[in-house]
Amino acid sequence: MPDLTSVVHRDPEILSGTPVFVDTRVPVRILFEFLSAGDTLDEFLDAYPSVKRHQAVELLQLAEDFVEGSARPPR
Repeated sequence: MPDLTSVVHRDPEILSGTPVFVDTRVPVRILFEFLSAGDTLDEFLDAYPSVKRHQAVELLQLAEDFVEGSARPPR
């Protein structure tokens, strides 16, 4: 299972502490904005080539795991 720190980095010296993909200056929120707008993962990766596919996929997996773990069980 991926670890958030292997995918996301936050440093006050980089974009005022905005969470970015490790080894880039690309904010992670940009991926979610692309997907929310109906763009594909490939379109995001084409627009931001410094982000590696495995980073984006791991972030999406972490988000899914968080949502699944946070959901209430049915009654």
